[in-house]
Amino acid sequence: MPTARPTAHPTAPTVRPRRRRRLALIGLAVAVVVAVLVAAGAIVFARGALSTAGQVTFDRELAIPPLAESRVEADGTRVFALEMQEGTTDLGQGGPTPTLGVNGSFLGPTLRAERGERVRVDVTSSLGETSTLHWHGMRLPAAMDGGPHQMVDPGQTWSPTWTIDQPAATLWYHPHLHGRTADHVYRGLAGLFLVDPGQGDGADAADAAHDDLPGDYGVDDVPLVIQDKSFHPDGRLDDAPPLFSAVGVLGDTVLVNGTPGPYLDVTTERVRLRLLNGSNARVLNLGFTDGRDVALIASDGGLLSEPVRTDRITLSPGDRAEIVVDVEPGERAVLRSHPQDLGTNPVTARFSGGDDTLDVLELRAAPDLAPSGDLPATLAGAGAEVPNVASATATRAFSLSGQSINGEQMDRGRIDEVVEAGATEIWEVTGRDDMVHNFHVHDVQFHVLDVGGEAPPLDLQGWQDTVYLQPGRTTRLLVTFGEHTDPTTPYMYHCHVLLHEDFGMMGQFVVVAPGDDAPERIEVPDDATHPGHDAAGDGTGPRRTHLDH
Repeated sequence: MPTARPTAHPTAPTVRPRRRRRLALIGLAVAVVVAVLVAAGAIVFARGALSTAGQVTFDRELAIPPLAESRVEADGTRVFALEMQEGTTDLGQGGPTPTLGVNGSFLGPTLRAERGERVRVDVTSSLGETSTLHWHGMRLPAAMDGGPHQMVDPGQTWSPTWTIDQPAATLWYHPHLHGRTADHVYRGLAGLFLVDPGQGDGADAADAAHDDLPGDYGVDDVPLVIQDKSFHPDGRLDDAPPLFSAVGVLGDTVLVNGTPGPYLDVTTERVRLRLLNGSNARVLNLGFTDGRDVALIASDGGLLSEPVRTDRITLSPGDRAEIVVDVEPGERAVLRSHPQDLGTNPVTARFSGGDDTLDVLELRAAPDLAPSGDLPATLAGAGAEVPNVASATATRAFSLSGQSINGEQMDRGRIDEVVEAGATEIWEVTGRDDMVHNFHVHDVQFHVLDVGGEAPPLDLQGWQDTVYLQPGRTTRLLVTFGEHTDPTTPYMYHCHVLLHEDFGMMGQFVVVAPGDDAPERIEVPDDATHPGHDAAGDGTGPRRTHLDH
């Protein structure tokens, strides 16, 4: 009997080809999507770098912040009057821009006082909201510091008083309202505070060195408050962060002392530039386009021990430096912020401004220049010596990640650290999340011992109060504390990328007499009376993150 053959299913010949075609179409679709995403990512990455090289028309004379008026009372106290106010300012947008300022519509005057002087600053608010003024880089009692515990409500006057007891240096002032610092600084509340050398018995070698440096304010001794801004089409400031930015606003327009496209007429053979990075987030890598060397003479805390020749100065937000530039008759030289290695991965660097090129200021030398004296070979002398590391009585570790320090967000009622007056300590600070962070400590100056075990770069020589953190590398600081004690009023330490600070990357410490204690928690003001603050004081309350006016 013949064997029956199996009967083939009628559709068998077509099932596998159809499945293969379906899978092929799915694979093709996935490949197309991936290709589109890769191409889009490449386009976004390529466009993530900003450059204004050669595109800035330097057509406005650099504004020089006026020196603040003051009076000296019978007891010798020098008194300044500052008013925080609203206004409009021509920032080069074809019309007035709504801004904030101090004694004016944008930025503020330069305060000057001598080492050893007693000063009082009457700070009045004409704003429609609460703010503060913090004296960045100043050694002073915690109750006078102007941090988030010393709020100034609309219509009120706050009058901090202290004796200046630190070397001559370029300092600055700005708001420090918890949750709103970025907004208030961005809109224009900031200015310089210059500590001048002491006189008579209070003078030292560092003070004497200033006599041989360019010192005619606004002529051969010129302040430069450098800030980057973005604008809406109608001329309003825009603080929205760029796509994929984790640091906040990165502007495409550079203002110097509030001047867009600025030029400075130079009339002397040498000019001293006092540099302040007053930006919210941008790290500046400053140098001239022709690659010339400049003499770095001072850092955050004052003069270096001797001039350092360099062609680049890196300043993170809040940092200051002083340089002396030699010029030739009739020449023009452009100061530029160059691309830099932020130490992060390439994507983070690109969207944190590390690949950006920004023209900042043009120097225009006169055909005939007044002679300038030679720079002294020694500047601060013994005043710049680093304390002996062996004198450190404690070592503390600080880890910055996400929106916290050591896993904690800012809580104005919590005391995080207690230090003894006059102590020297080692603070080990590390950025853990491959993001752009820096670190500022109130009321102190410190020396950078090393970065990741290596000697610090040239621009971290001398006394500092703000330092950039290379991601993943520990920066060791030798910190010297002052003598002002107050167990219930804290100073701050925080990231000075202002969006990070506002989101809670900040802690508090108090200074006590040796052997004394401090409470773990302190009372904080009732925030119901201070719009813009978080009600709990712990960084979790509502805050505005973009300008809405």
